[in-house]
Amino acid sequence: MTATLDILERLIGFDTVSRNSNLELAAYAEAFLMERGFAVMRLPSPDGSKAGIYAEKGPAGQGVLLSAHTDVVPVDGQDWSRDPFEMTMDGDRVYGRGTTDMKGYVASVLALADRAARADLKEPLKIALSYDEEIGCVGIQEMLERLAPLIGRPRACFVGEPTEMKVATGHKGKAALRAVCHGQSGHSALAPDCTNALHLAGDFLAELRALQDDLEANGARDAAYAVPYSTVHAGMLNGGTALNIVPDRAEMTFEYRHLAADRSEDILARIRAAAEKISNRYPAQEARIEVEQYNSYPGLDVPAGSPIIAFAQKLARSNGTTKVAFGTEAGFFDRLGVPTVVCGPGSMEGQGHKPDEYLELSQLAACDAMMDRILEYLTS
Repeated sequence: MTATLDILERLIGFDTVSRNSNLELAAYAEAFLMERGFAVMRLPSPDGSKAGIYAEKGPAGQGVLLSAHTDVVPVDGQDWSRDPFEMTMDGDRVYGRGTTDMKGYVASVLALADRAARADLKEPLKIALSYDEEIGCVGIQEMLERLAPLIGRPRACFVGEPTEMKVATGHKGKAALRAVCHGQSGHSALAPDCTNALHLAGDFLAELRALQDDLEANGARDAAYAVPYSTVHAGMLNGGTALNIVPDRAEMTFEYRHLAADRSEDILARIRAAAEKISNRYPAQEARIEVEQYNSYPGLDVPAGSPIIAFAQKLARSNGTTKVAFGTEAGFFDRLGVPTVVCGPGSMEGQGHKPDEYLELSQLAACDAMMDRILEYLTS
């Protein structure tokens, strides 16, 4: 794993927290791949502050696509015992921000690219590196229109989020929403004569909780998930400027994460109906709730018996399948008609997004071994 660890040390040294640019890391990966004979396409973000990378080597054809994101979550407020942006080794673990999520996988992919440069490929090796995954799969959505014709229809796509090298065939889709509640301002001594926007927000929150209860009791279920039903979650509620002023505006941000069998558009329609119901309770003309969906990503639900599952299990040397609680970019590739699974080193539950994030060397070795088998497949 010497080559993989050398690359991982470089990758961890780039502070690619999502609020920052990833251009230095993108330039490193771009140069690394071009030096090894890959055809490389840089895919800049709309404002040019970030970039994704698509690279390909080998004859024209389907091949295998390896997908990863380059951004990491912040370390602010976390109690790290070591520099999060400097790779350190301790026993059978390697520490640093992104080791598990998911620069360990990126390092393994680039190490494979180095080996592939000296191999006689019969099918192409395809690599897609994105940005801003950690803030809601934003980067891949900005890249997709340009990326789709480049990748074509690979035989398989491996999204290397941490699954402990198990083959994950599903995760829930997600929608992020904002509800703005409008009321009437006034003096708090005359509060009953005004429409308190926080009251609308409170009533709307109660409707969201009722929707959650109904989804749990009557919605679709999938026992492969730790939470086997679709969920609705309110994350933030803000409103008011002073205690003695009736607030005329309140804002709530919330989300739902849905199983494939619970259609996203159906859940959204129920949420909008709830907002209208609450708005109609209040006589003031100003009283209303505006619901905006500002981000979403699709889930992944690979049908049992799909050839991609057996193919991935063979390459990963993994029996059985799993489904993960967190979202990934896999659903976007699946929607393009590319057979896709999630499989990568490390444990999201155990190490992801935590202080002193680490990756077991045995997990990295298992990922490198899968890469060797991918190379063997592409050269046979």
